Amino acid sequence: MKDTLYIFDIDGTLTDSVAMYLISVTKAMISSGIKNVDTDYNNYKHHTDSYALRYNYERNFKDEFPNDLLEPFEDNLVKQMLEFHPVKEIKGAKVLIQLFRDNSIPFCFATGALPKPAMLKLEQCDIWYDESLLATSMTHESREGFVMDAVERAKTFYKKPVFTNIVSVGDGLWDLKTAQNLSLDFVGIGNKNKGKLLESGATKCYANIEEFTKTLF
Repeated sequence: MKDTLYIFDIDGTLTDSVAMYLISVTKAMISSGIKNVDTDYNNYKHHTDSYALRYNYERNFKDEFPNDLLEPFEDNLVKQMLEFHPVKEIKGAKVLIQLFRDNSIPFCFATGALPKPAMLKLEQCDIWYDESLLATSMTHESREGFVMDAVERAKTFYKKPVFTNIVSVGDGLWDLKTAQNLSLDFVGIGNKNKGKLLESGATKCYANIEEFTKTLF
């Protein structure tokens, strides 16, 4: 297992934050002056904060997105999140990450969120992380982009030039499609999207994190 890298999605996989976060993203965009926000997030080309902001900015203002708006948007997004109660972990997430640490199993995080919101969610759930193991949409709009960024970050952090196997752990159909596009193994978490994941080619899906944990330890 120590030659296998596990890449964890955050929202819906480790933290129970999807509904709150989508509301926060919408409110942050409105606060940024974007009045007509497309909230059909499931049908976006990329399920990432950076893409959502650029897409909605350009469709509203008919102008090229200025990159210097991304960091103010990120700060605004954190402000919107803090208006909600702290998010809770998906049951068993904190224990699983600690078990990975205790057993020296390589892992990292890959999320479509921006860095500050992602870290806030993990901190509110008391889930350990190291910022150098956190790949986000700050640098890549596509999921494939930040997942590969996560792999490179893990190679540096663990001082391993190569991993013999890489496993993506997520709850969404886009997590599965990204893993398939990159020829990575995939583990699905949760019952919400289990049917769609299995129909789309997933072979390992677990009802919850605790069930997945039992297969490893």
